[in-house]
Amino acid sequence: MIITLQDRQTQTAAAIDTLGAQLISLTDKAKKEYIWQRDPDIWPRCSPLLFPVVGNCRDNRTRFDGVWYEMEKHGFCKVSDFALSDQTESAALLTLTANTFTRRSYPYDFELSLAYSLTNGVLSMDYQVKNPQDRDICYCIGAHPGFICPMEEGARFEDYVLEFEMEEHTCAMPYDEKALQFDASATGIELDNTRVLPLSYELFEKDAVYFDHVNSRRVCLIHKDSRKGVQVSYPGFESIAFWTPYGKNAPFLCIEPWNGSAIRSDEDDDFIHRHHLQLLKPGEQKKYHMDIRLI
Repeated sequence: MIITLQDRQTQTAAAIDTLGAQLISLTDKAKKEYIWQRDPDIWPRCSPLLFPVVGNCRDNRTRFDGVWYEMEKHGFCKVSDFALSDQTESAALLTLTANTFTRRSYPYDFELSLAYSLTNGVLSMDYQVKNPQDRDICYCIGAHPGFICPMEEGARFEDYVLEFEMEEHTCAMPYDEKALQFDASATGIELDNTRVLPLSYELFEKDAVYFDHVNSRRVCLIHKDSRKGVQVSYPGFESIAFWTPYGKNAPFLCIEPWNGSAIRSDEDDDFIHRHHLQLLKPGEQKKYHMDIRLI
């Protein structure tokens, strides 16, 4: 089911698919689209919710409490139909709870919700995870929105930059495509006391550009001259990655706030040992915020 949200003041609109609770459209008052419009030959999704894992597990399986479970890349939300718990003209709440399908790969009970609201031209996304059972649960969680890039007629992908909130001094952790894991012993693309990362398709030769730690909690994808684009704020997330499929010259870029990542070379197969792991005690709940502003 497709849900439409409207902000009458700014004439901004959004559309969400209950399948995956996925944002499938975000348009401004001129009806200009900012979200990648799914192409199965390039990437068939546009904004999946990553839970209870971010990225892949080693050999697509992991251990919970000593028991092996098969776990597909990014988890099961992308193929799960969320219930529409509440809706107004400018807001909607979607919820997924543990069921027979989720327990095949993830042994815990949970309640996962994603609240969308569109106000003053800003799309807010509030994630919440609840632990309804009498034992601790652990999980990772992340966002994966894909933005059309280039956004302006006649522009190129290389005309755009990522501009961070703060100057950053850090290196990306490269993805080892043979071992199918992030290599924690190696360093990739460097941010050397700069706020700006110019875009090129060559940046993504080794898959996602993943920064395990950045000080910024806001990044803009903007044209280097016009300064127009989108701003993504992610105060609820500890790390950030960027991705577009290498070799396809795809006209989009994903901005991915993560708590977690694909399996790393310095992690074993016990899920409890993953970096940026989230833990909830019985009855606890935790919220994560992200928002998108058109600029």
